[in-house]
Amino acid sequence: MKKTLTAAALLLASSLTPVHAAETDIRIVLSEELDLIEPCMATRSNIGRVILQNISETLTEYDTRDGKGITPRLATSWEQTDNGWRFHLREDVNFSDGSTFDARDVKHSFDRAMSSEISCETPRYFGGMTVEATVVDDHTIDFTADPVQPILPLLLSLVTIVPEETPVEFTRNPVGTGPYELTEWKPGQQIVLTRRDGYWGETPAVTSATYLFRSDPSVRAAMVATGEADLAPSISQNDANDPETDFSYLNSETVYLRLDHSVPPMNDVRVRKALKMGIDREAFIGTVLADGTELATALVPPTTTGWNPDVVPTAYDPEGAAALLEEAKADGVPVDVPIKMILRNGNFPGVTEVGEAIAQMLTGVGFNIDLQFVEVASHEEYYSKPFPTDAGPYMLMAMHDNDKGDPVFTMFFKYDSEGRQSGTADPKVDEMIAAAQAAVGEERARLWSELIAYLYDDIAADVPLFHTVGFTRVGKRLDFEPTIATNSQLQLSQIGFK
Repeated sequence: MKKTLTAAALLLASSLTPVHAAETDIRIVLSEELDLIEPCMATRSNIGRVILQNISETLTEYDTRDGKGITPRLATSWEQTDNGWRFHLREDVNFSDGSTFDARDVKHSFDRAMSSEISCETPRYFGGMTVEATVVDDHTIDFTADPVQPILPLLLSLVTIVPEETPVEFTRNPVGTGPYELTEWKPGQQIVLTRRDGYWGETPAVTSATYLFRSDPSVRAAMVATGEADLAPSISQNDANDPETDFSYLNSETVYLRLDHSVPPMNDVRVRKALKMGIDREAFIGTVLADGTELATALVPPTTTGWNPDVVPTAYDPEGAAALLEEAKADGVPVDVPIKMILRNGNFPGVTEVGEAIAQMLTGVGFNIDLQFVEVASHEEYYSKPFPTDAGPYMLMAMHDNDKGDPVFTMFFKYDSEGRQSGTADPKVDEMIAAAQAAVGEERARLWSELIAYLYDDIAADVPLFHTVGFTRVGKRLDFEPTIATNSQLQLSQIGFK
């Protein structure tokens, strides 16, 4: 049932006086703060929705708004060569520090992002392949890949470009070619991006954006309602009660529980299957989570190449789950040990209620669940390798975003033995990923489809939960409509005024 804004939310929002230096300055209220403002980490949603294509641009861009597929950004065109791809770069482009953009910046950006000296997110998506960048001239660069990558232009839509002089270490002052530059960052308070002069593209309507952070979705919704903010990209279904300002859409985020198969009792497939059977996922839809939320059988949404409609979500079967645990226990599997269930505060509307309910369900079938909520930096310590060695068994609730249309952006780093966020070490999985990454057309789709079935039905690699529905509140003075990508990138240049 929808509800009106709470008195507390309205009071908190109204206690903050709207301040717009100009009619074209806007304020955006987000659910999570940024722990970094580093271009090579822009694939992480809490970072990407602030800096991706605003401060830092990419060679190519996947168009989720008009359905055009891969479109030019800093590259104007590209073609396949005998051993890779050649990209022709845009001329007369400057970085926000005044330096000139050229092919050497692209090579440095790629090499920096892939370097073992810095913990960038980018290598997660290039796993299982060797890619090299070679400068041809100032405005031409070649990329070669082993094995050959037919979708390399799509992969390069994740590589943000920085100046050649950028050190191989995280920066607090990103320099980019985008239409905005970082002019203020007060950790815990706000971030300000300001439109800059000299941008190569069309001048955006928004002159500056101030990002504020509030964990309560009702407060975020109230701030837009009262004029304290202009845009809240993530609010709850209960707060989305104004048809003039509120938009809903199936987004590209999948909620799941990541399991580490190397730690007992998660190393037993019966235990992993019992986890899937012990959760009544249907009970969340239309209650804690929005109508239209879909049950997940994979970490990619149904719009993705190779989606397998024949994989059926595991039915809720508490008796069957309890029986599997008893069978494993009889074989000496330590099913009684405490299992941490770790969630990220503010990860999505309803995360607290979802976590508490799942913990209760799993306890009811015989698991010993220790529910813990952490901030984003602590969550990352459990999410990416090297995993903690002294944490004992744990499940990590997370959201994975894939709005690019191909499983290559998911499968290696989530499931390969060498994948940075993989809790799985299965040689067959590794072989299936390698084969699918190198395939094209119908063969590629078929191989991804087979992998999805193997991960879900055969080895219960993890516990996919939901493909989520997003709700965004847009202030009445803005001309903006969200897309499947809004939770991972929010381009200020796509916002206009009525």
